[in-house]
Amino acid sequence: MTTVLAVVLSLVFLPLGLAKLAAAPFMRQAAAHLGMSVRLYRVVGALEVAGVAGLLTGLTWMPLGVAAATCLALLMAAAAVVHLRHGDPPVRAVPAAVLALTAVAYAGAAIATG
Repeated sequence: MTTVLAVVLSLVFLPLGLAKLAAAPFMRQAAAHLGMSVRLYRVVGALEVAGVAGLLTGLTWMPLGVAAATCLALLMAAAAVVHLRHGDPPVRAVPAAVLALTAVAYAGAAIATG
């Protein structure tokens, strides 16, 4: 179960993080919409890519995977709050909330399986 969750989370976060790091046009638009600089959005992308590295390393060293998942969950909870504070309809915060919950599920499953 933890392997599947780690891979799923990695497959979601890696392309999004890389797109933020590359300042892809759609990510520039997202940053502007949320009132964030492209530089700050790149920092978020770097955190996402680092989280992926932590998740995948966590497949062999569980504490790092749990730490990475916890950080990604906090990052996504913050993303949901940012969407809501900028007047987005709640449905725009749902993907971030789902990713946060998925990361928490991974962390919980990893801890439970030891």
